[in-house]
Amino acid sequence: MTQKIAMLQPVADEMMGIIRELLPEGFTVHAVTGRAPDDLKAAMADADYGVWWDLPVTAEIVAASPKVKLFHKWGVGVDNIDMDACRARGIQIARTTGSNAAPVAEFTIGAMIALARRIVPAHISTAAGGWEKNEVWKRSIMVTGKTVGIIGLGSIGKGVAKRLAGFDCRILYHNRSRIPAAEEAALGVEYATLDDLLRQSDIVSLNCPLSPETKGMIDARAFGLMKRGSLLVNVARGGVVVEADLIRALEDGTLAGAAVDVFETEPPPADHPLRRMPNVIVTPHTASTAFENSRKGVAHWLGNILRVSKGEAIPEKDRVA
Repeated sequence: MTQKIAMLQPVADEMMGIIRELLPEGFTVHAVTGRAPDDLKAAMADADYGVWWDLPVTAEIVAASPKVKLFHKWGVGVDNIDMDACRARGIQIARTTGSNAAPVAEFTIGAMIALARRIVPAHISTAAGGWEKNEVWKRSIMVTGKTVGIIGLGSIGKGVAKRLAGFDCRILYHNRSRIPAAEEAALGVEYATLDDLLRQSDIVSLNCPLSPETKGMIDARAFGLMKRGSLLVNVARGGVVVEADLIRALEDGTLAGAAVDVFETEPPPADHPLRRMPNVIVTPHTASTAFENSRKGVAHWLGNILRVSKGEAIPEKDRVA
């Protein structure tokens, strides 16, 4: 009997081609064409599996999924699915742990360099006919030799630390649990409390999940602890940062700049202040979306769907509920 996989977000033709190429025998795959809740409910009406990433899977969508065995996150953050509704129905939840760690870590380093060296405003000015070499010089700093604080030392945070090794940085980290001393030494990182990390870091990188503990963690109090003129990179989740407090910190000089790949509401409204601030780099939640990494992610979640179809257990690292 054929089993249906519903992709709960519009999918580019090129990506659908990759999915269909890797699709095991006995499965079909269909992607929604709209982003409204009704589009998702219609797709799940006869689906055995649902794959989601940015658009939320609410209790209403779970209730409209009578056949579903598994909701699989294409990514790692599971803050946008109603887990209680899934548990009540005995529906499994899984995620693609580690499959996007390399592209997100690489993007994080790129954002740090772009902010520090003022690459985006320099490009915009030069492309418009200007030549603001002195202005760029006066506002540029180097990543080399700086103290970088990584909040969240999972697969992505560790990838950031490894890539910073060549920049002679002092690397602080804060995590829900401290890693073993031998691993700290291998990564070249030092554990710090959140407050100490914020006080000492020239650059702060957010690489943590959104949870009740991290929601709104970077707020006015946190910005008040940070060095004046420091930089912030957020590739975690928009809800980790209080956006109104971030805007004030950018306006009053607490932060010299920020790279924001994630927002409280996605996409953010057209008049969102972060879209027009000259010391901010904004991107559309693309830290993980490197095309050449796509096959790895697709193979990962398809593998777990195949396991469930055979009655096999999902690996512990991927199993959420």
